[in-house]
Amino acid sequence: MKDATTQAPLVPTTGPDYQPVATLNGWSLPWRMNGDWKEFHLVAEPVVRELAPGMKAYLWGYNGQSPGPTIEAVEGDKVRIYVTNKLPENTAVHWHGQRLPNGMDGVGGLTQPHIPPGKTFVYEFQLRRSGTFMYHPHSDEMVQMAMGMMGFFVVHPKDPAFRRVDRDFVFLLNAFDIEPGSYVPKVNTMLDFNLWGWNSRVFPGIDPLVVGKNDKVRVRFGNLTMTNHPIHMHGYEFKVSCTDGGWVDPAAAWDEVSIDVAVGQMRAFDFVADEPGDWAIHCHKSHHTMNAMGHSVKTYIGVGKKDLAKRIAKIAPGYMPMGSNGMGEMGSMEMPLPDNTLPMMTGFGQFGPIEMGGMFSVVKVREGLAKNDYTDPGWFKHPEGTVAHEYRGEKLTEAPRTKGPDSGVQSVDWRVKDPRKPTLGPNGKPLPGAGSGGHSNH
Repeated sequence: MKDATTQAPLVPTTGPDYQPVATLNGWSLPWRMNGDWKEFHLVAEPVVRELAPGMKAYLWGYNGQSPGPTIEAVEGDKVRIYVTNKLPENTAVHWHGQRLPNGMDGVGGLTQPHIPPGKTFVYEFQLRRSGTFMYHPHSDEMVQMAMGMMGFFVVHPKDPAFRRVDRDFVFLLNAFDIEPGSYVPKVNTMLDFNLWGWNSRVFPGIDPLVVGKNDKVRVRFGNLTMTNHPIHMHGYEFKVSCTDGGWVDPAAAWDEVSIDVAVGQMRAFDFVADEPGDWAIHCHKSHHTMNAMGHSVKTYIGVGKKDLAKRIAKIAPGYMPMGSNGMGEMGSMEMPLPDNTLPMMTGFGQFGPIEMGGMFSVVKVREGLAKNDYTDPGWFKHPEGTVAHEYRGEKLTEAPRTKGPDSGVQSVDWRVKDPRKPTLGPNGKPLPGAGSGGHSNH
């Protein structure tokens, strides 16, 4: 799939009515009816996926993209899923969370033979319960999932009115370890990934979640990384409506602003979009909202590098000092990068650099949207007087703060010390036993 934008939901034309899902930067897999069987066809194959403008990855996926297309069906449907293997090795597909006959569970070598390259296998089972599910390989699982093989499987309730919403978004959480300037993930990485994505996209390549004012909205996500992710949405409280085990009774739900999803789990939350604006939604692990460049940059906060930079520039003309005042300065730097690489912090909003990456997007709430219109409406136009701005009034009195020897907190001088001078204590005298540079002479 060359177009990595969110495709229009696949509205059902036959069978029970339901609100189809919108797959972030993806699409839903079409089907055909053959008697009373709903038939799908997945093709496991190498793919090229744009992670964000400026960076592509050579991955494995399904039907031309990673993750594969979302499978949508209805509780009670009999589904027949053909899987054709165009990979250079065996594969199998596990239907994560589904109740089905053991021989259809998709564990290569245990519940079925592996699917050899060039062969097509068929899975047949009836969907016993509605909910939020996933599919992924259970054949050379570590390598194939590290290469991007996964997909979403949504089973809608048989009753069209059951827990119905106006907009229903789905995305998978995934992670890659791709060296700057390269294209293929390092498949043996266990924990130290450098790109954290939603549906194999990283900010600013992740589409916004576009909703209408007062819409009932559901956001579903599944975690197929190697760590947990606390997903946080700004501006709203929400209620968890569905987990791996099924629907949550509304009487048992409570308001949240963040929800943690563990490895192998699925979660869905609902909210009413009654507050217009551009609201951030992201993983709250800060290194998961960064892209690959800069993960090994040393901490130089408080270090003056002006003179050093001049000397280094004589032998490395392209050298750019960074990090002396924090890392926010990197969001607007124009520094050369290796080919096929993204800045560590990037993206621009209407007020300047957003300074994010990885697992970050925006929920855009607008009035007057047509049903199933997911077109990016642009930046929110704030009513006059509702944007934080520079204060230019009367001089403020000094803000209260704790300091001094009696407060239990010492003021800290972060300036780099001259190593030829002794380190001084709070009383202005050299620390006991401290010689030149604060170190013992022994």
